[in-house]
Parts: sequence; C-alpha cells; structure tokens
Amino acid sequence: MAEAQDSGESVGLRSMTGFGPLNGAFADWSFSGDVRAVNGRGLDMRFRAPDWIEGLEPILRKAVQARVLRGSVTVSIRLQREEAVPELRLNEAQFAATLELLTHIEAGASAYGLALVPTKASDIAAMRGVVEQREGGNGDTGALRAAIAAAFDAALQAFDADRAREGAALSDVLFKQLDEVERLRTIALTAAGVRADAARAGLERNLARLLEATEVPDETRLAQELALIAVKTDITEELDRLTAHVAAARSLLVTQGPVGRKLDFLMQEFNREANTLCSKAQSTEMTAIGLDLKAVIDQMREQVQNIE
Repeated sequence: MAEAQDSGESVGLRSMTGFGPLNGAFADWSFSGDVRAVNGRGLDMRFRAPDWIEGLEPILRKAVQARVLRGSVTVSIRLQREEAVPELRLNEAQFAATLELLTHIEAGASAYGLALVPTKASDIAAMRGVVEQREGGNGDTGALRAAIAAAFDAALQAFDADRAREGAALSDVLFKQLDEVERLRTIALTAAGVRADAARAGLERNLARLLEATEVPDETRLAQELALIAVKTDITEELDRLTAHVAAARSLLVTQGPVGRKLDFLMQEFNREANTLCSKAQSTEMTAIGLDLKAVIDQMREQVQNIE
C-alpha cells in the first residue's frame, strides 16, 4: 500500500470531504464499493466489508490511517460471485473398475447365449462415480484479499486526489476572504482616524463647558477620565492584531500538511477582534464595518471546518 503521509512527497491543503470508487475482480469474484469521507473532529472509520475474508479490515484500516488524519471515513466493499462453470474430471480408478465390471457382465451374458447391446461412451460417463464434477474457484481468501487490497489502494489514490482538488478550491476561497478582511481593516483604519478627530473636537468642547462652570474639576481625575475614554474607543490594537491574524492565516494556507485545527483556532481570534471592534465602534460607520467583518469571518470559519 502506498503511504502518502510517510513518503516525503509534498502534501498541500486537503479537504476532509472526498470520494474514491473501488472496482475489481479476482477469479470468479467481482467486487465494487467506495471510500468516502465527511468532516469530523478526529479520525472516525467505519468498514462495511466481508468479514469472512481473514485479515481484510486491518489492511484497509492501516491504509486509511496512512493517508487520513481527520474526518469521518466510510469504506464499503461488496462482493459478487459469478455462476461457477462446472469442472468435469474423469475418475480413473472408477472408470477402470466400471470397464472391468462391464467386461465381466458381457462375458457372463455371452456364456448364457445372450447378446447385449454395445455399450456407448455416454452410457459409461453416466454411471455413478465415473465422471466427477467440481465447482469453479479455489477458495483462496488470501489471494482474494490481496486483489481487494490492490483495488482499494487505487480507490484511496482517487479519494486523496478528490480531497486535494477540494482543498485547492477551499484555499482560493479563503485567500479571497482574507483579501476582504484586509480591505475592511483598511476602511476601519480610515474611519477610526476620522472618528478620532471628531471625538477630540467633542472632548474639547465638553471640556471648555466644564471649565466655565463654577466648580473647577480635579485635574488628576479629569486626566484619568479622558484617558479611560481614549482607551475605550481606541481600536489600534484590534486592527494590528487583525493584520497579524491575516498574515498567519496566509502562511498556514501554504503550509504543507494538515492545518485545519490551527486555522479553526485562528478563526476564533479573528472573531474576537471583530467583536471588540463592534463594542468600541461608537459610530454607525464603524459598527457597519465591524458587522461586515464578522460576516466574512463567519464565512471563513465555515470553510475552515472542511479542512483536514
């Protein structure tokens, strides 16, 4: 069996969803089936194969484990035996004994003056035990097992190629969605600058009114309040982290080997930054940007659920 995970060859992004057909024949047996998989948290394997073929399932299980790390994999194999063609064989010992008996009978009949009808070959063949019939097939489950295992290897290659095609398509979608996150992040950065200027002007107006009041506020307390407002509305850190998350996601998408779990965790970080952005928005425009970000991130997370 080919073991792609251990062969050292380059393995790109893989989907957990795939399909591979299985077909083959051995002696008077024909078999068909498939290997298919859907999303799963770990590796879950189910086999529907003839249990009378000794050692078949362990071979299939090992082959799947060599190629798949995550997903719910189902292997189905159905066998059908063609109607066996009888094999006829002459029983030499019985044939000789029959001829000897016929000779003895004919000699006895002749001694009594009886003339017998000549015996035909078909008459002799019809006598019990002269011709034996054996069913086709040799009952060698080892050879049948080997034939099924070879066909299963081909099915796994088709299955893996299907997962690779789907993985490439997922990668394209995710790169476009990351582009959209970067675009929204740039818009948010511009909107944050405009909002900061407006907030600063508003604070200056409110501070001027406060200073005109009869009682002048404590300067230390005032400075603390202004600093708290600035922290509550500043989204610089969130935008910086979004940039870092986008870079990390792009790096994972071109990494060889399974990255689904890492991407899933990264999507949680993306979502956390978008939630914080919305909570700090304090403007209709920023809230809209935050909601758009959450929508894109949610779409990304759905795609990531398919990656091994």
